[in-house]
Amino acid sequence: MKKRLIFTLFLAAFVVMCFAQKPYKVMFYNLENFFDTINDPEVHDDEFTPEGPKKWNSAKYFKKLGNIERVLFDVAAADKNYPAVIGVSEVETRSVLEDIVATPKLAPGNYRIVHYDSPEARGVDVAFMYRPDVFKLEGSFPVKTVVPQLPNFKTRDILTMWGTIENEPFFFMVAHWPSRLGGKDASEFKRIAVGEQMRRIADSVLKINPATKVVAMGDFNDDPTDESIAEGLGAKAKMKDLKPGDFYNPFADMLKAGLGTLAYGDAWNLFDNIVVTENLATGSEGRLRLQKAPGSKFYGNIFKRYYMLQKEGQYKGYPLRTYVGNNFQGGYSDHFPATIDRRSMKMSWNRFAS
Repeated sequence: MKKRLIFTLFLAAFVVMCFAQKPYKVMFYNLENFFDTINDPEVHDDEFTPEGPKKWNSAKYFKKLGNIERVLFDVAAADKNYPAVIGVSEVETRSVLEDIVATPKLAPGNYRIVHYDSPEARGVDVAFMYRPDVFKLEGSFPVKTVVPQLPNFKTRDILTMWGTIENEPFFFMVAHWPSRLGGKDASEFKRIAVGEQMRRIADSVLKINPATKVVAMGDFNDDPTDESIAEGLGAKAKMKDLKPGDFYNPFADMLKAGLGTLAYGDAWNLFDNIVVTENLATGSEGRLRLQKAPGSKFYGNIFKRYYMLQKEGQYKGYPLRTYVGNNFQGGYSDHFPATIDRRSMKMSWNRFAS
């Protein structure tokens, strides 16, 4: 009897050790006006040129490039794992993205790029950087953002890409929703329209294959509790309320706790969101599921380090920006990055053997 008990305990320990949790990090970062230095006559980028009011030159460009490299590498270093997918906004050209992924600390991630020029007046776009060893890209497409009340409205596209992770189907969207220019209430209809559009895209994907895990991210210029996200996009704040096909927003609880990704008027906002469908939030389909951030009670994570903060003055504690007005600050961004973790449970004989 004793031998049988010992064997049973050994077998149980063996099974637990054989199942290894493999993390995959997904990240979104608003890069705050990361322009190249070349004047493009097709867009209104004159402000960010050597001759423009900000005197945006090569020295400042490479300072910004090094800053972004530092943040992205430190996100990777936190768990010794380069993010599988990084969505970004406010980047002007593919060449800027190529410079980012080629920096010495990020080059080992072997990132690939998905980028299309959008009709945004200043020429800034959204984009993806992804690790091809983790995410197997099958296709991508820029969806024109539509605001029915403004048929000639031009803004950043909703960038989509799809493929697999561990043979499970994934569909990613990244967007930068219309700003609050003119006031939050007066401009809200634009963001509600884009939220509804992204919800329709997700519904159409899930109709074709309900097992597809949909991840929608971006700078939504609204908080998780605002109508555009909670109703337009339909992202729910509580995992227990989820039904198949629903979106879950892991950052809603963080906002309620007083956390944010950017500050304005002595208050924190959480505009940078990553929402996931129920099948990824709960793991109801396949092996991959959302996990709480390491050492946290939240399923989302806001990445910030001391060097990313304004150290003094009126905006002490705020994100350290690249510019304040036309004055170069040499900072990182006016937003902090947002991340989520997904993990899989799978047999790993090597883990036991080691």
